[in-house]
Amino acid sequence: MKETLELINQMQADGVIGKYAIGGAVGATFYLAPAATADLDLFVILPGQTGLLVSLSPIYEYLKSRGCAEQDEYIVVGDWPVQFLPLRNALHEEAMDQAIATNVEGVPTRVISAEHLAAIALETGRAKDHVRILQFVEQQAVDREKLKDIIGRHGLSAKWSRFEQRFLKG
Repeated sequence: MKETLELINQMQADGVIGKYAIGGAVGATFYLAPAATADLDLFVILPGQTGLLVSLSPIYEYLKSRGCAEQDEYIVVGDWPVQFLPLRNALHEEAMDQAIATNVEGVPTRVISAEHLAAIALETGRAKDHVRILQFVEQQAVDREKLKDIIGRHGLSAKWSRFEQRFLKG
């Protein structure tokens, strides 16, 4: 992970990407017991991004010029397949703004908060996302009031109610 984050930090220093934060399963491991995952999800701000239609070409060109290779929807940076996820909505923007500074193997990085990871998982809504939300709740890794506040502000209350009825009641 160290080599991967060092190159991503260099890419940020070189202006290819703006701020970034670790999300997905790797982000969740900062709060939960480690889970098997094959990739690193990075939420990124792209310089000059206006709207939802963006090109990841500058990222791929930069990394390929440094020996990284494409693999399906990822680019392998160091030993990690990385998926770059431009911010799509206000929830992602807030998650980025409130990401937590940390160090991984001595390399500075940022990780999305547990509550925002759970809200993004709820928004995405796949089976594995529901499992991750359950882990956050059952392991008391989220502040439930803060999570409900985030969910309410981002129009996810109906999804949360369905999730609670299906997985947390009874």
